[in-house]
Amino acid sequence: MLSAHGHHAEHVTDIGPADAPDRELWRYAFEHNAVLVTKDEDFPSMLVLGGEAPAIVWIRVGNTRRRALIEWFEPLIDSVVEMIESGNDLVELR
Repeated sequence: MLSAHGHHAEHVTDIGPADAPDRELWRYAFEHNAVLVTKDEDFPSMLVLGGEAPAIVWIRVGNTRRRALIEWFEPLIDSVVEMIESGNDLVELR
């Protein structure tokens, strides 16, 4: 869905094992100037530690089917991109 909107998107399994440690994903995102899109609270928590960090989009919705999540997220993409491009290192969506 992100690719369909003109964004380069990779799933965690595209870059390594599905159970890759958070630090590896963090480093990969930072080194590739990527934005982490996650439902995992660990990544926003890592931001408070300071240091070099990728931008994070933290999706805070309960358990939902993939299709419903995509339908909810898709209309927000342009706003999220604007916030990231404006310098926000954390975009929290509820």
